[in-house]
Amino acid sequence: MKPILTIAIISLLVFSSCAWLETKEEKSIKELASSGMKEFKNENYKTAIEYFEKLRDWYPFSKYAILAELKIADSYYKLKEYEEAISAYEEFADLHPRNEATSYVIYQTGLCYFEQIDTVDRDQTTAQKALDIFKKLIKQFPKDVYAGKAEVNLKKCLKSLAGHELYVGLFYYKSKHYKAALSRFETVLTNYPDVGVQHEALQYIALCKEYGRL
Repeated sequence: MKPILTIAIISLLVFSSCAWLETKEEKSIKELASSGMKEFKNENYKTAIEYFEKLRDWYPFSKYAILAELKIADSYYKLKEYEEAISAYEEFADLHPRNEATSYVIYQTGLCYFEQIDTVDRDQTTAQKALDIFKKLIKQFPKDVYAGKAEVNLKKCLKSLAGHELYVGLFYYKSKHYKAALSRFETVLTNYPDVGVQHEALQYIALCKEYGRL
């Protein structure tokens, strides 16, 4: 009887221990999630990232892990660390392609590029990337609230790109490189006909053709 009694006692201790550990683990998960959200709301984004990374790394199969992944990306965005934010948003999209937050994640990715758009005299790579992502969002989720927001920002991207073409065109025009200038002004009309600079482009197209014959 003694061996049976010993096994029974050990089994009871093991199961009791597992139940205690599970409760403790669940409490720890909720504490990390709560602390992370509290720091995020208080705009302590670096500290929030620390909590969310612990939650993600320690409990990857928890229902809170997805929240942690998303808030890590949001925290980087709030810190204006856009490269890190883009990487985090893209990783989230790859891991959870059917998640209900997908449209938001795509929008935020585009917004990371959008926030980096420079003046028209500078490189417009970020404007083009933002434009491409906003177009993807609108095509994939045409009736989504974030598609509506993307529409607004999309127009700003187009205006920045058109402004750059016009700027380069004017540079060539002033340098009397009329053929190169004409190409730029015609690109404005072809690719960006409705952003408010087409009339100026038309004027310079006529001037390029006139002086180009001289």
